[in-house]
Amino acid sequence: MTLARLLTAGALALTFAACAPADKAAATADPGAKTIVIVNGKKITETMLDTFVKAAAGRPASELDPESRKEAIDAMIDMQVLAAEGQKQGLDKQGEAAASIELARINVLQRAVADAYLKDKNPTDQELRAEYDALVAKMPRSEYSVRHILLQNETFANEILARLKAGERFETLARQSLDPSSKDGGDLGWSPANRYVAPFADALLKLKKGETTAAPVRSQFGWHIIRLDDVRDTSPPPPFEQVKQQIEPAVRAKKLEAYTEELVKAAKIERVEETAAAAAAATGAAKEAVKDVAKDAAATK
Repeated sequence: MTLARLLTAGALALTFAACAPADKAAATADPGAKTIVIVNGKKITETMLDTFVKAAAGRPASELDPESRKEAIDAMIDMQVLAAEGQKQGLDKQGEAAASIELARINVLQRAVADAYLKDKNPTDQELRAEYDALVAKMPRSEYSVRHILLQNETFANEILARLKAGERFETLARQSLDPSSKDGGDLGWSPANRYVAPFADALLKLKKGETTAAPVRSQFGWHIIRLDDVRDTSPPPPFEQVKQQIEPAVRAKKLEAYTEELVKAAKIERVEETAAAAAAATGAAKEAVKDVAKDAAATK
């Protein structure tokens, strides 16, 4: 696909809105940047062009041939002219346009702050090892081969359980299960216990090999009859050196999360909607109390 096809009016607007701040902020964000064009007093800089081309074409502006560079600059001129007309009409101060401009500004600034904060905070081997150890500690040590029968109500589940205790085969009765595993005799295959919802997992972990739950187990899906067929150890985790590069983004994300939490704690936050809702609820309660008092007074007359 050529740059000309990428730089359509619709793509331009959406791409630039997602990657760049509002018009005035973009023009003044990097005062040292080389000016390419001035449109009605507004600068289009080399930095703006490079940011735009990276977002639209996935490569820096320095890689464009002269014709493609001119196309990109012309496209930005078109955008600048349209943006100026939008400001003239006051569209930047109302409705979705105003909200989109503000969100674009917030998005650009939060990413810039994150990049600046993490720039010199590459995870150390010690930090990566700690994250690796934490992940390994959470890994399940066992896998379970399980069958179950899922039924819509407790009464029916107890009837099926009684038939099992009377000697009927689990695999045969599992055909009445609501679960897709019914066609496989209720077989759920090998999985760690944490794959299942909590009531199911809790019941499973109490079973010994070959045992079936003594009573149906209720979950949000219905009533389960569970049989544990076998248990085996899970595969050992991959060695640290093999996965430490994959762990690095998680460590960096935690650093940024901690930094963000510090900023949030220091910020003055007014939850206007919640405050208004609480006030409305208090007013409603007060009105009801007044009505109760009035009723009591009337009853004593």
